[in-house]
Amino acid sequence: MDGVERQQGRRRAGTKEGRMLQSSENSFNKSGSPASNPNPYNNLVKTVTAPVDQATIGRTLVIKGEISGSEALYIDGRIEGKILMPESRVTIGRNGKVDASIQAREVVVMGTVNGNIECNDRVDVRSEGSVHGDISCSRITVEDGAALKGGIQVRTSDIKQNQGQQAKQDQPKALAATANA
Repeated sequence: MDGVERQQGRRRAGTKEGRMLQSSENSFNKSGSPASNPNPYNNLVKTVTAPVDQATIGRTLVIKGEISGSEALYIDGRIEGKILMPESRVTIGRNGKVDASIQAREVVVMGTVNGNIECNDRVDVRSEGSVHGDISCSRITVEDGAALKGGIQVRTSDIKQNQGQQAKQDQPKALAATANA
């Protein structure tokens, strides 16, 4: 193949036969907007969400001791000891097995818990979950099919207690104001 044939082959690549490669100048029309695209999915807006701060204990992990922290915790492995997460959510996955006491803001049980649960907010025991131990919380949800063995203490929330105490403190002030009038 001589130089002329190679040059003609290159020209053919830029003509009608070889339109696979187009210069970037052709992808915009004269107004500066993108050329019309027959694929409507290319024009969809893509949103990016913030990553969830959640630690995960995988299916094959076994931890013995005390776990504490301030981010959400998902347990799909085995834990023995104590879980102290007073400001966070603790989720025991379907494969999770916890032989520990749990202190957290919120606990979701889909696996097995052998130990006491103390929550500031709520406990959610799903249909495939089981708890053998005492539960102390402000709210509790137990789905049909869940297993519970132990005591349950549902406390009034701290917010309601604070509101009640505030109302009691304000009541004598109101009586004193009406007595002076």
